[in-house]
Amino acid sequence: MLTIRVLMTIAATIAVGMAPLAAAQKMLNSYTTLSIAAAQQAAQAALARCQKDGFTIAVAVVDRGGQPLVMLRDPLAGAHTPQTAINKAATAVSFRTDTTELAATTQAGKAASGIRQLPNVIAVGGGIVIRAKGSVVGGIGVSGAPGGDSDDVCAKAGIAAINDAMELE
Repeated sequence: MLTIRVLMTIAATIAVGMAPLAAAQKMLNSYTTLSIAAAQQAAQAALARCQKDGFTIAVAVVDRGGQPLVMLRDPLAGAHTPQTAINKAATAVSFRTDTTELAATTQAGKAASGIRQLPNVIAVGGGIVIRAKGSVVGGIGVSGAPGGDSDDVCAKAGIAAINDAMELE
């Protein structure tokens, strides 16, 4: 017959053995990010909008970690535009704010002006965060239109193309 002491030892052993399982479950995250199909659709729509407006641009879509999923470049776009588009999209995701807003808040003399000195940060319009159901799921960056405002228009067209399917905010 088992004594209380033996039963307590068995119970303690089982509890200790299950602890790693409980801890492992709490240490894993699930998250939503853009699919390649959504990224391609957004990039193609942004490129089409800029081409319609007569602009030769590059557009990039990144995942929620700022890593490129898609990059499209008009054959006549400047050599600097692909990397700039990627960096605009990644900057928007990293700071969770559109780069037009970041440009305003990081101007010389402002407390956050040092952000502009960080590697690969582009504080110029054209980078927009893509959100779905309250979470950042990616970003889109456009480079090559005459000014950040025009880049923003094309980037927003890209987001609009996937808006209904993604239930974006």
